[in-house]
This record gives sequence, C-alpha cells and structure tokens, in this order.
Amino acid sequence: MSSSSSQSRHILTAPAWPYANGPRHIGHVSGFALPCDMFSRYQRMAGNQVLMVSGTDEHGTPIQVQADSEGVSPRELADRYNRVIAGDLQALGMSYDLFTRTTTRNHYAVVQEIFKGLYDNGYIFPKTTLGAISPSTGRTLPDRYIEGTCPICGYDGARGDQCDNCGNQLDPVDLINPRSRVNGEVPRFVETEHFMLDLPAFTDALGDYLRAKQGEWRPNVLKFSLNLLEDLQPRAISRDLDWGVPVPLEGWRDQPNKRLYVWFDAVVGYFSASVEWARRSGDPDAWRAWWQDPQALSYYFMGKDNIVFHSEIWPAMLLGYNGRGDKGGEPGSLGALNLPTEVVSSEFLTMEGRKFSSSRQVVIYVRDFLERYDVDALRYYIAVAGPENQDTDFTWQHFRERNNNELVAQWGNLVNRSLNMAAKEYGAIPEAGELTDADRALLERSRAAFDRVGGELGRSRFKNAVTEAFDVVREANGYLSAQEPWKTEDKTRKGTILHVALQVVDDAKTLLTPFLPKSSDKVHTMLGGEGVWAAMPEIREVDEEGGPSYPVVTGDYAVERARWEHRPIRPGTPLAKPKPLFAKLDASIVDEELARLEES
Repeated sequence: MSSSSSQSRHILTAPAWPYANGPRHIGHVSGFALPCDMFSRYQRMAGNQVLMVSGTDEHGTPIQVQADSEGVSPRELADRYNRVIAGDLQALGMSYDLFTRTTTRNHYAVVQEIFKGLYDNGYIFPKTTLGAISPSTGRTLPDRYIEGTCPICGYDGARGDQCDNCGNQLDPVDLINPRSRVNGEVPRFVETEHFMLDLPAFTDALGDYLRAKQGEWRPNVLKFSLNLLEDLQPRAISRDLDWGVPVPLEGWRDQPNKRLYVWFDAVVGYFSASVEWARRSGDPDAWRAWWQDPQALSYYFMGKDNIVFHSEIWPAMLLGYNGRGDKGGEPGSLGALNLPTEVVSSEFLTMEGRKFSSSRQVVIYVRDFLERYDVDALRYYIAVAGPENQDTDFTWQHFRERNNNELVAQWGNLVNRSLNMAAKEYGAIPEAGELTDADRALLERSRAAFDRVGGELGRSRFKNAVTEAFDVVREANGYLSAQEPWKTEDKTRKGTILHVALQVVDDAKTLLTPFLPKSSDKVHTMLGGEGVWAAMPEIREVDEEGGPSYPVVTGDYAVERARWEHRPIRPGTPLAKPKPLFAKLDASIVDEELARLEES
C-alpha cells in the first residue's frame, strides 16, 4: 500500500470475531465482514496504511457444550470451524492482513497482560457471586445461555446478560422464571468466587468519550451506548470452566476450573492479532503505529447485538489499562492504547421474512451461496440492500432482480458494449477527437464521483456510495444510447464516443472496486491493464515455534495497482473481445432456493 501521501493515516479496521461453532451464513457476514472489507479496500486505495485484523473466537461454554454433544474435544471443534470460517472469509474476498484465532499462545499472553494491567490499577476485584449451574451436567451456564422474563420491562425472551427489548444489562439470578437454552432445565444457583470488571469506575470517562462522538457515530449506536451509562454494574470476567484463558494470578493460574470469560478475551483479540501480525511481519513493534500514535484511527464493525462489548466494555478495559478511570493508575507495561475511533454497527438481516437460524435451517451458508452465485453479486447486494441502518429482509427474488437489472443490465452491459465496439472497430483504445458538451459533461460527472463516493465510503455509508457509483454507470449507458456510435459513419467521432465511454468504464471500475474487487480486476485486464488491480486474500498455514499449524487469512495488498483517483486511459492500448462480467439468473432460481428452504 502507498504511504507516500502527506495525508496518509494509520487506520485499524476491526471486524468482529466470528464464533467457531459452525460455518458463517450470509446474515453473519452482512454485519461484521463485508462492510469492513469495503471500508478497508477504499482506505487502502486512498493511500492510507490499513491494518485489518480479526480471527475466530474459540473459547467459552457454548464451544464446550457443542463439543460434548459431538463427542469431540473443544480444541478439535475449534480447529474444524476455524478452518471452515477462514475458507469462507477468504472466498468472500475479505482483505485481512491477519485473520487468526484466540487459541494461540500469543493471544493468551496478551489477554493476561491486559488483565494484569487492569488488576494492578484497581479496576478488577474478586467477588463471591451466585453462578448458574446445569443440574444435569454440573457445568456453569453462561449468562447468554439462560433465558427468562426481564425484571425491568417484562420481555419474556431476555437473556441472562442483557435484555434485547429494553437494552438493560442483567444478571441471570434476576430473571423471572429462568431456564437453560441448552435443554430447558431450571438452572441451580450456587456461590462461587469470580473476578469483576469495575464498570461503574468508568462512568465519567466513558461518558466523556461517548459524548465526544456526537455527530460522528451512527445515531442508533451512540444512543444505545449513552443509555447504558445510566446503570453500569460490575461485570464478571471469569467463569467456572476448564476451556479458556487461565487467570494470571497466584492461587488462580493453576485452578483447573477457573478461566477468563470468553467476552473478555475476545475483545482483546483485536490487539493480540495486531501483535501477532507485527511479529509475523518481522517487526515486533510494528503494531504500535496503529495502537499508540494519537493520529491513528480505528474502526470496529459488527452486528447490533455486539454494540455493548465494543462501545462500552472494550473502551472501559482500554481506559483501565491506560490508568484513566476514576481510580487513576499507570499505563500497563505495553504503554497506553488507543480507544475506538468509531463503532460501526449494522442492523439484522432476515431471510424471506424469517430470522436466520442454523438450528431451524432458515439459513444459507456462505460456502453454499458461493458454490451457486458470484461473490461480487453477494457483495453488491449487501452494499446496496443490506442492513446498514435498519433491519432488512433478504429475498431470492430481490437478489435476482439486483443481479439481473443492475449488475448485468447496467454495469455488465456498459462494459460489454463499449469494449466490444472498440475492440471490433479499432482493436485498441481509440484516440479522442474534439469533445462535445455531452462528452465533457459525462467525463466531468465521472471525475466528480471520486470525491462523492469516497466521502460516503469514508463515513461507512455503503448504500449511498454504491448508488452514487452506479448513477455514473447509468448515465454512461444513457450517453451511449443517445450518441449511437454504431450508427456513426464518421470514424473520428465514433472513436471519440468510444474513448469517452471507455474512460468512464475505467473510472467506474475504480469506484466499484471496494464493492466488486473480483470483477473490477477483470475489467482492469479487459482494458489492457497489467498486473494485479485489486489484490485478493489467501490462506497460509502458520505455527507458533513449531507448535501445531493453523490457517490464517492474509495477503500482500501492496502489489495491487488500485488507487482512488481518475486515471486517463492510454489510446492505442490493445483490447480483446470482452467476456461477460456477470451471469443472468433465470427465474427458476427463486423457486429452487425457496424449495431448498422449505425442505430444510
């Protein structure tokens, strides 16, 4: 990536960590994954130094419960789905600098360092609490695995950690008629000692932090986060469990059934993945440019059910590690760390009017989707019709219409007919003769779109951005229809029209690259471009000092040529007959997919 621009910034992009208990479906990736990749690709093209990191979240009781049901160890289950999920995300074109996992020695060490920094500053304390136990197994039930009636608003589907109806934090023991989501049994509550994160000690610091985000964050995220400040409670950060990161204190480290709570170690993952990336890059301190430079920016992407962990708990942990809560303190041994610049949360995607549910088979997994349809068709759909600001319903009919009416009939048509005519008539990009007002108007419209589309992308407004880019495509199609170069006998005029059209195709290819990297790379080649236009991620096997190998998603994005700028095309560049960019989808696919859904 380019670092020559005087405006270049270090930008951390952090998509939420997918839980390693199954393959990801398109509802998952519409929130945490694809929006982050679109943003990251744009920022790289704009000349910024992007570090995009995440991985699979592999600890906690849900992994243990599922592993038991399948007769395997938690590590075996995590290994299996880590590999599946890495493959899914690589196939989506997710341009991670490092997609890793939480079961690495590096992650354990970094999580324990953050714990110790918080503990030394007085923001973690032990407390005897009532823990929920499964009567049939004797194991701890995580808060999210207990449901009941909310004692505040009366909602019957409240979880043990939070009520999704009123947004209040809860404790399982406070639920009315609590029941286990695993098997429906009534949990038994017993006394147990655990460590607590002193969230109330950050009320003032979090309030100052959040209020400074007015006008910058999406309103739903900020309003929800500010409301939580009214009743912050200490939150348990350890659990009675043998699967997770050990508590790094004497008397606790070697206890076989005490581990740090999965949510605590998962949010630290953004930082531990940055540390791992730095070490693998050959410069162990390289992470500091993204985490300690006051000019660096950081953007976290997730679904709305994850807001509290990223806008409240993770900032509180960072404030505590930095010694900036009510109790003061000193930064931990790694130094003060940057808080999130923005928490970018999407709403939920439903499917044919129903909530995605793997257990009920109301789902289409990423792998199954990409076996049948183009990856850029999914990326485009999520950009233009995804749950950016409100819950959105995915339907097969809508997907087919977007693919056929926009990708095929608009963008694919513009590329095909302009390149086809130019290749047939000239064999190369033709020279431009004297420009008419119509020629100049379209060229100016295309150049102006870089600022408009880039401005929207920089604010994570993906629907506005891709719609603006497609408006340029539609106007170019209208221009070709009005100019009718196929009817023009004047070869100079025909060449000028096609030159203008091809220039706009080249501009539109750039404008659409964050959304459609694979097909944009094809257009680059069709226009006579050399080398890689939009680099794609790859899976590499790595290990830790000779330990078991595991797959990571990574890539060399410095090799790509994509830059966020208008570039004049070169007359005389040879052109070959173009190939279709997208396949038209027959009406039968709607019936076929709905039948699959009903059968499952």
